[in-house]
Amino acid sequence: MNAPTPVGRRRTARRTASLSIIAMLALIATGSAASAAASDHSPGSSTQADAADASARSVPAEPWRWPVPAPIRVVAPFRAPPTPFTAGHRGIDIATESAASVTAPAPGVVSFAGMVAGRPVIAIDHGDGIVSAIEPVAALVEAGAVVTSGDPIGTVSTGGHCASGCVHFGVRVDGEYVSPYLFLGGLPRAVLLPSG
Repeated sequence: MNAPTPVGRRRTARRTASLSIIAMLALIATGSAASAAASDHSPGSSTQADAADASARSVPAEPWRWPVPAPIRVVAPFRAPPTPFTAGHRGIDIATESAASVTAPAPGVVSFAGMVAGRPVIAIDHGDGIVSAIEPVAALVEAGAVVTSGDPIGTVSTGGHCASGCVHFGVRVDGEYVSPYLFLGGLPRAVLLPSG
């Protein structure tokens, strides 16, 4: 594999910096804080408005729903890769029972329902460049279906990268993977299990 070019390294650095800024804004901003920041900036200064726009776009007004029934047990957390093409865990793994119902985490349009690398995957386009994906899921919906938060979209299947009875849940913003916790509102009722 060829070494990254200086242009590629700069692009990677910009993407990493952008994701870091979005994550920090998501942690400190609320809907009202974002509104205040947008109305408080001085004329001619786009930095605060841009930051508020990024925060408002990447963090929904209301937290999304977990895609599987309670109790929520996260068995592998999100681990951002240091660069786009290196190892990491680009989502969270949630323990659940085989054949359990899987529901839409937020409103959107099913953009994909099919096999990827031997695993059944469902992806939902939520608008504003935000796409969620869950696998392995035997689909009850087809691409193009409009779903609302909590609608059944399939059942837990087999073939995922985690143990049986587990789903992988990922979220992308403009093609870049981000922590699903930004959308789920953290882990208020979830149990994070030690890996081992």
